[in-house]
Amino acid sequence: MIRIDGEKMSKSLNNFFTIRDVLESYHPETVRYLLVSSHYRSAINYSEESLRDAKAALERFYNALKGLPRVAPAGGEAFVERFTAAMNDDFGTPEACAVLFDLVREINRLREVDAEAAAGLAGRLRELGGLLGVLQLEADDFLRAGASVDAAQVEALIQARLAARAEKNWAESDRIRDKLTALGVVLEDGKGGTTWRLQ
Repeated sequence: MIRIDGEKMSKSLNNFFTIRDVLESYHPETVRYLLVSSHYRSAINYSEESLRDAKAALERFYNALKGLPRVAPAGGEAFVERFTAAMNDDFGTPEACAVLFDLVREINRLREVDAEAAAGLAGRLRELGGLLGVLQLEADDFLRAGASVDAAQVEALIQARLAARAEKNWAESDRIRDKLTALGVVLEDGKGGTTWRLQ
Protein backbone atom coordinates (compact mmCIF):
# COMPACT_ATOMS: atom_id res chain seq x y z
CA MET A 1 0.00 0.00 0.00
CA ILE A 2 3.02 2.31 0.18
CA ARG A 3 4.66 3.49 -3.00
CA ILE A 4 8.00 5.29 -3.25
CA ASP A 5 7.92 7.97 -5.92
CA GLY A 6 5.14 6.04 -7.67
CA GLU A 7 6.86 2.64 -7.45
CA LYS A 8 5.94 -0.24 -5.13
CA MET A 9 7.95 -0.17 -1.92
CA SER A 10 9.92 -3.38 -1.42
CA LYS A 11 13.20 -4.71 -0.13
CA SER A 12 13.96 -6.38 -3.46
CA LEU A 13 13.86 -2.98 -5.19
CA ASN A 14 15.92 -1.49 -2.37
CA ASN A 15 13.58 1.48 -2.22
CA PHE A 16 12.39 1.28 1.36
CA PHE A 17 12.84 3.45 4.43
CA THR A 18 12.41 2.69 8.09
CA ILE A 19 10.32 4.97 10.27
CA ARG A 20 13.52 5.70 12.21
CA ASP A 21 15.09 7.08 9.00
CA VAL A 22 12.09 9.29 8.30
CA LEU A 23 11.90 10.69 11.84
CA GLU A 24 15.48 11.92 11.59
CA SER A 25 14.24 14.55 9.12
CA TYR A 26 10.53 14.97 9.84
CA HIS A 27 8.40 15.51 12.92
CA PRO A 28 6.24 12.46 13.79
CA GLU A 29 3.10 14.54 13.31
CA THR A 30 4.14 15.24 9.72
CA VAL A 31 4.30 11.51 9.01
CA ARG A 32 0.94 10.99 10.72
CA TYR A 33 -0.66 13.73 8.63
CA LEU A 34 0.77 12.22 5.45
CA LEU A 35 -0.88 8.92 6.35
CA VAL A 36 -4.30 10.32 7.30
CA SER A 37 -4.49 12.69 4.34
CA SER A 38 -4.76 9.64 2.06
CA HIS A 39 -7.74 7.31 2.09
CA TYR A 40 -7.01 4.08 3.94
CA ARG A 41 -7.92 2.00 0.87
CA SER A 42 -5.66 3.98 -1.46
CA ALA A 43 -1.95 3.50 -2.00
CA ILE A 44 0.16 6.10 -0.22
CA ASN A 45 2.83 7.72 -2.38
CA TYR A 46 5.77 8.29 -0.08
CA SER A 47 8.27 10.83 -1.36
CA GLU A 48 10.20 13.83 -0.14
CA GLU A 49 7.68 16.00 -1.97
CA SER A 50 4.68 14.38 -0.24
CA LEU A 51 6.38 14.77 3.15
CA ARG A 52 7.13 18.43 2.41
CA ASP A 53 3.48 18.91 1.39
CA ALA A 54 2.31 17.30 4.65
CA LYS A 55 4.66 19.53 6.64
CA ALA A 56 3.44 22.63 4.77
CA ALA A 57 -0.19 21.68 5.52
CA LEU A 58 0.54 21.34 9.23
CA GLU A 59 2.46 24.62 9.23
CA ARG A 60 -0.61 26.30 7.75
CA PHE A 61 -2.80 24.82 10.50
CA TYR A 62 -0.40 25.74 13.28
CA ASN A 63 0.09 29.27 11.93
CA ALA A 64 -3.69 29.70 12.18
CA LEU A 65 -3.54 28.58 15.83
CA LYS A 66 -0.51 30.70 16.65
CA GLY A 67 -1.17 33.68 18.87
CA LEU A 68 -4.73 32.65 19.76
CA PRO A 69 -5.51 31.64 23.35
CA ARG A 70 -6.45 28.05 24.14
CA VAL A 71 -10.18 28.12 24.84
CA ALA A 72 -12.98 25.58 24.62
CA PRO A 73 -14.22 24.88 21.09
CA ALA A 74 -16.99 27.30 20.10
CA GLY A 75 -18.84 27.89 16.84
CA GLY A 76 -18.14 26.18 13.56
CA GLU A 77 -21.01 23.69 13.79
CA ALA A 78 -21.21 23.50 9.99
CA PHE A 79 -17.55 22.43 9.89
CA VAL A 80 -18.23 19.76 12.51
CA GLU A 81 -21.15 18.42 10.46
CA ARG A 82 -19.05 18.26 7.28
CA PHE A 83 -16.12 16.66 9.12
CA THR A 84 -18.40 14.06 10.72
CA ALA A 85 -20.09 13.29 7.41
CA ALA A 86 -16.70 12.76 5.77
CA MET A 87 -15.51 10.44 8.53
CA ASN A 88 -18.79 8.51 8.50
CA ASP A 89 -18.46 8.01 4.74
CA ASP A 90 -16.01 5.08 4.83
CA PHE A 91 -13.52 6.93 7.03
CA GLY A 92 -13.03 9.68 4.46
CA THR A 93 -9.98 11.33 5.96
CA PRO A 94 -8.97 13.27 2.79
CA GLU A 95 -12.31 15.12 2.81
CA ALA A 96 -12.04 15.59 6.59
CA CYS A 97 -8.64 17.23 6.04
CA ALA A 98 -10.21 19.50 3.41
CA VAL A 99 -12.73 20.64 6.04
CA LEU A 100 -9.82 21.57 8.33
CA PHE A 101 -8.38 23.77 5.56
CA ASP A 102 -11.74 25.55 5.20
CA LEU A 103 -11.83 26.03 8.98
CA VAL A 104 -8.34 27.56 8.88
CA ARG A 105 -9.50 30.05 6.23
CA GLU A 106 -12.36 31.10 8.52
CA ILE A 107 -10.06 31.46 11.53
CA ASN A 108 -7.67 33.65 9.53
CA ARG A 109 -10.58 35.77 8.27
CA LEU A 110 -11.95 36.28 11.79
CA ARG A 111 -8.74 36.84 13.74
CA GLU A 112 -8.52 40.53 12.74
CA VAL A 113 -12.20 41.34 13.29
CA ASP A 114 -13.35 39.04 16.11
CA ALA A 115 -10.48 37.51 18.11
CA GLU A 116 -12.86 35.77 20.51
CA ALA A 117 -14.70 33.97 17.71
CA ALA A 118 -11.37 33.11 16.07
CA ALA A 119 -10.12 31.58 19.34
CA GLY A 120 -13.29 29.49 19.65
CA LEU A 121 -12.82 28.19 16.11
CA ALA A 122 -9.15 27.52 16.87
CA GLY A 123 -10.36 25.33 19.73
CA ARG A 124 -12.65 23.59 17.25
CA LEU A 125 -9.71 23.06 14.87
CA ARG A 126 -7.70 21.44 17.67
CA GLU A 127 -10.69 19.28 18.59
CA LEU A 128 -11.25 18.00 15.04
CA GLY A 129 -7.53 17.67 14.40
CA GLY A 130 -7.27 15.60 17.57
CA LEU A 131 -9.61 13.02 16.02
CA LEU A 132 -6.96 12.55 13.34
CA GLY A 133 -4.11 12.59 15.86
CA VAL A 134 -2.75 16.01 14.89
CA LEU A 135 -2.76 19.64 16.10
CA GLN A 136 -2.29 18.84 19.77
CA LEU A 137 1.07 20.62 20.19
CA GLU A 138 1.66 24.26 20.98
CA ALA A 139 2.00 26.10 17.67
CA ASP A 140 5.56 27.29 18.35
CA ASP A 141 6.64 23.80 19.41
CA PHE A 142 5.70 22.40 16.02
CA LEU A 143 6.84 25.39 13.96
CA ARG A 144 10.27 25.31 15.63
CA ALA A 145 10.59 21.51 15.82
CA GLY A 146 13.91 20.14 14.66
CA ALA A 147 15.51 23.53 14.96
CA SER A 148 19.24 23.41 14.53
CA VAL A 149 19.41 26.96 15.90
CA ASP A 150 19.76 28.07 19.48
CA ALA A 151 16.41 29.57 20.51
CA ALA A 152 18.13 31.84 23.07
CA GLN A 153 20.43 33.17 20.34
CA VAL A 154 17.46 33.84 18.07
CA GLU A 155 15.62 35.70 20.84
CA ALA A 156 18.74 37.79 21.59
CA LEU A 157 19.08 38.71 17.92
CA ILE A 158 15.39 39.65 17.77
CA GLN A 159 15.83 41.95 20.80
CA ALA A 160 18.90 43.52 19.19
CA ARG A 161 16.91 44.08 16.00
CA LEU A 162 14.06 45.68 17.95
CA ALA A 163 16.54 47.99 19.66
CA ALA A 164 18.05 48.95 16.29
CA ARG A 165 14.59 49.67 14.91
CA ALA A 166 13.74 51.82 17.96
CA GLU A 167 16.89 53.84 17.23
CA LYS A 168 15.90 53.99 13.53
CA ASN A 169 19.14 52.20 12.66
CA TRP A 170 17.64 50.47 9.63
CA ALA A 171 20.95 49.17 8.30
CA GLU A 172 21.65 47.29 11.54
CA SER A 173 18.04 46.05 11.68
CA ASP A 174 18.37 44.70 8.13
CA ARG A 175 21.75 43.11 8.91
CA ILE A 176 20.27 41.24 11.87
CA ARG A 177 17.26 40.11 9.83
CA ASP A 178 19.62 38.83 7.12
CA LYS A 179 21.62 36.94 9.75
CA LEU A 180 18.43 35.32 11.05
CA THR A 181 17.34 34.46 7.51
CA ALA A 182 20.70 32.76 6.95
CA LEU A 183 19.96 30.66 10.05
CA GLY A 184 16.64 29.61 8.49
CA VAL A 185 14.56 31.83 10.77
CA VAL A 186 11.51 33.70 9.46
CA LEU A 187 10.48 36.78 11.44
CA GLU A 188 6.85 37.81 11.71
CA ASP A 189 6.22 41.36 12.90
CA GLY A 190 2.73 41.95 14.26
CA LYS A 191 0.72 44.00 16.72
CA GLY A 192 1.78 41.74 19.57
CA GLY A 193 5.49 42.03 18.74
CA THR A 194 7.90 39.94 16.72
CA THR A 195 7.65 36.16 16.62
CA TRP A 196 9.70 33.64 14.68
CA ARG A 197 9.48 30.25 13.03
CA LEU A 198 11.73 28.09 10.92
CA GLN A 199 11.59 28.16 7.12
